[in-house]
Amino acid sequence: MFLTKQHLVMARTLGVAIVASVGLASCATYKDEFAGINSRLDQLDTKVQGAAQSAESANQSAQQANQRLDQIESRVQKLETAPRRVPRG
Repeated sequence: MFLTKQHLVMARTLGVAIVASVGLASCATYKDEFAGINSRLDQLDTKVQGAAQSAESANQSAQQANQRLDQIESRVQKLETAPRRVPRG
């Protein structure tokens, strides 16, 4: 069986079409994979932002607690250095 020029052109065209369709199919697969990865990254980003807000809130609460402790500490030091009162009785 001899291949004519027309058969060779047809075979070449069919080969290019197959390669192109496989290439496009793999692009769609990668597109789906990237979409999945981007979705997971978005979820992680949301969690990280929530954790950062929680950490900032906890930091502010800790700073306020430290300020209150400093105020109490200064009062305690004043009481400790004050002269002793003589008990009545």
